[in-house]
Amino acid sequence: MSAETDTQQPATSCCGGGGCQGGSTELQVGTVTAVYQVSGMTCGHCEGAVTAELSALPGVTSVKAVAATGEVTVISTSPLDTEAVRAAVDEAGYELAGA
Repeated sequence: MSAETDTQQPATSCCGGGGCQGGSTELQVGTVTAVYQVSGMTCGHCEGAVTAELSALPGVTSVKAVAATGEVTVISTSPLDTEAVRAAVDEAGYELAGA
């Protein structure tokens, strides 16, 4: 698992922050991004189950699970307790690897 706190200010866009609808990714200031390795995910259903359980944890604002790599990226308002993450992944029917 890796985690980092993002404290950079978002870059100002050419649209002044309101007009673009393109595929840009907005920076969430004051958040923590953690990447977990989850064993057993093989398909979109697996990704959805893990995403649903982790999204229910307090402070979680975004979850992106990728079955092909086993990586789950979680953005939250503060660092998450590893045991809470493990319990959520277990509840979904999978295993948190290496933590």
